[in-house]
Formats: sequence, structure tokens, C-alpha cells
Amino acid sequence: MLTNFVGATFVDMEAPHHDSNEAEIVSLLTEIQLPLLLYVRSLLPGDPSARDVAQQANAKIWQLRDEFESGTNFKAWAFSIARFEVLSYRKQQARDARFVFSSELEELISDEISVGTGELELQSEALRECMQSLRERDRELILHRYASGESLAIYAERMGRSLSGLKVALHRLRNSLSKCIQQRLETRGISS
Repeated sequence: MLTNFVGATFVDMEAPHHDSNEAEIVSLLTEIQLPLLLYVRSLLPGDPSARDVAQQANAKIWQLRDEFESGTNFKAWAFSIARFEVLSYRKQQARDARFVFSSELEELISDEISVGTGELELQSEALRECMQSLRERDRELILHRYASGESLAIYAERMGRSLSGLKVALHRLRNSLSKCIQQRLETRGISS
């Protein structure tokens, strides 16, 4: 019987047959619990099911324990099993994804994206108009900051201005543009 792995419990998991390797396998499996979980999490970044997949890998490792050759690299063997469990999980997720997105859901998502895109276009148009209302010198500074690869320090030196002065000017220009965009959207009946 195998019981209590890190954060999980195997209850009454009887081995199909007992051999002299069982104690060694339990010991080796216990030693790699944290690395195994971290390995599975690295293969499924941000997926909340990583712990469940690691648990499935543990069950599979235990099921296949008779195939492990004593004296070889247990961790590598166990990780290869875990990798296959991750692949199996991903395949299942891909199959499930086809069923999750009904035509109604796809239509809803499409509508939401369309609305978001429309709002973004209106904001972009307002930004273009507000940029045109800036003095040429200020417009160049904004374009340099967001459209060129040159550092602000080099630009400051080239323009004969102080770096801190340019940072203050950029801060004021960003605030001014933000207010201008908001006013233009409000006059069109759009709130941002």
C-alpha cells in the first residue's frame, strides 16, 4: 500500500503484486515529489490543473513501477512518464476546447472583440487629432519617445535639453493627451 505523497493522498492503492523493489520505489518516488510537481508546473505554466496532472503522473509511475530498472536514473524515468501525462492532458484539453466553444459563445466572443476593436479605433482617431494639436516640438518629443529606438538621454543631448527636463515635459504631454482624448470621446458620446 502507498500512502501520502506531498500534498496528496493515495488511499488503499494496492500493488498488483509485491516485490523487493517496492520500498525502494516508494522512497525514490517520495524524494522526487517536489521536483516532479515543479517539472509538471513548468510544462503547464499558469494552469491550475498542474497539481492534478502531477498526481496522475504519480499514479502512472506507481502503476509502471515494475518496469523501472533498479540502479538506473529514477528521476529521469519518472519525468518521462510525467511528460507523457502532460501531453495526454493537453490532448484532452484540446478535445474539450472544441466542445466548450458553442456557436453562441463564439458569436458572443466575436461581438465583444468587435466592440473592443471599434472603441480602440475611436481612441486611435482621437489620439491622432490630439497629436495634431500639439506644437511641432512636443509632437517630435512624443514620436521620438514612442516610435524611435534611440534613448531619451541621447535625444536630450542631441536636442541640447536636459534629460530631467524632457521627462517632465513627457509627463505633462501624456497628461495633456489623455485629457484631450477623453474630451474628444465625450463629445462623440463615448466614455472611456
